[in-house]
Amino acid sequence: MLIDGELVEASDGKTFSVYNPATREVSGEVPEATADDTNRAVAAAKAAFPAWSALGPAKRAVYLKKLAALIREHRDEIAKLDAVAMGMPVSTHFFAESAAGQYDHYAEAWPHIQGQASVNTPGHVTMTLRQPFGVVALIIPWNVPVHFFASKSAPALITGNTIVLKTSEKAPLAVARIAKLVKEAGFPPGVFNVLSGHGIPSGQILSRHMDVRALSFTGSSRTGKLIQEEAARTNLKKVILELGGKSPAIIFDDANLEKAVAQTRWSMQFNSGQVCMANSRIYVQSTIAEKFVEQFKVSYSSSVKSGNPLDKETNHGPQADELQYKHVLSYINSAKDSGATLALGGSGKLETSNGYFIEPTIFLNTPEEAKITKEEVFGPVVIINTFETEKEAIAKANDTEFGLYASVFTKDISRAMRVVQALESGYVGINTTSPNTAYDLPFGGYKGSGQGREGALCSMDNFLEVKSVIMALEEE
Repeated sequence: MLIDGELVEASDGKTFSVYNPATREVSGEVPEATADDTNRAVAAAKAAFPAWSALGPAKRAVYLKKLAALIREHRDEIAKLDAVAMGMPVSTHFFAESAAGQYDHYAEAWPHIQGQASVNTPGHVTMTLRQPFGVVALIIPWNVPVHFFASKSAPALITGNTIVLKTSEKAPLAVARIAKLVKEAGFPPGVFNVLSGHGIPSGQILSRHMDVRALSFTGSSRTGKLIQEEAARTNLKKVILELGGKSPAIIFDDANLEKAVAQTRWSMQFNSGQVCMANSRIYVQSTIAEKFVEQFKVSYSSSVKSGNPLDKETNHGPQADELQYKHVLSYINSAKDSGATLALGGSGKLETSNGYFIEPTIFLNTPEEAKITKEEVFGPVVIINTFETEKEAIAKANDTEFGLYASVFTKDISRAMRVVQALESGYVGINTTSPNTAYDLPFGGYKGSGQGREGALCSMDNFLEVKSVIMALEEE
């Protein structure tokens, strides 16, 4: 772990094992942050804040640029560490490069840290100042840890905050390597602290800590609610949440069928379905449903190559760990119990592969009230249901407590825009779907999918307070 500029073990010497989900062999032993470790990291960040925030942002940017270059230099190693920690195939791992891009972007974005001024109040000049919060806590998920490491830390740092970042116990290895690169980049002690461990105690302490003034979390809705509760009970710190999804894709009968199949299939295959915005519900107009399903089945079954995530030919890895494997299988079994029609897959491959692999799975005719229709599975499991009318499709798509990503496939631009406006989702694709996003658009969810937005043009706002200043002018 990185605390106050030093690479350290846990204060009590305890570690936890990280297993390769493709082989179930131990990939490494990682320090388990204690309460003392967490408090020490916050104290170090608090002590470093005055000097870091007083440093000109152009000088802060130098450290971000150095880190970006180091991450690019070690991108292959970082990809391999994610592969042996949570199973992401190296063939689909582009996140070291995208992380480096995040640091480069925010190193150059600092001129946008500006307030506003006005003379609209007679006898006064008014202005706003944008100033950092102080100590910011960042809690990142396990499915794409390197991406979130950068996308949260870069805007927090360039705006003058100091940070304590906690990784997920499922995927700490790549981030632990980057923590060494942070030290190599020369960040002043206490500015950039990295902890590994479980939600209790370290995550809970960060949520409660009175010296943490803002907290950004990406992960499950259940954990997000707990963080929000802890923040409300203590110092009412600002909380930014990007949570789960149950993302619908609506396919109308005039859509480009080949494109719709290819895009929705990749959305479910990418990272073995372990993506919050995967289009796990597909609604197809009944007139083309049979044709769509047949093409989707062929595409899903033929495009997947499971195997060792370190093999460059592999494009479909295992579930992240035993808990996630059993979790996905429980949803598959619940779908079978609900009366849904199993069209492809439907089982795990642990006995034959010795890894936590789950077959790409398709269910048809799934009841809308079924558990698998309402809740996030986070695996390669998709339900394909039908609709007759535009109104029916919108109603089914919105009938969930999630609202992260939705998509509509049609050649009718008027219909597309009607549906876009009606969908209760923070992000909507037209003739495209997740994980496709625009770098310069805000990302975040409606309803239970979170609060706040992140993105190249808005993430810095999450880590800046707004101070209003009014100055009276003396009359001549």
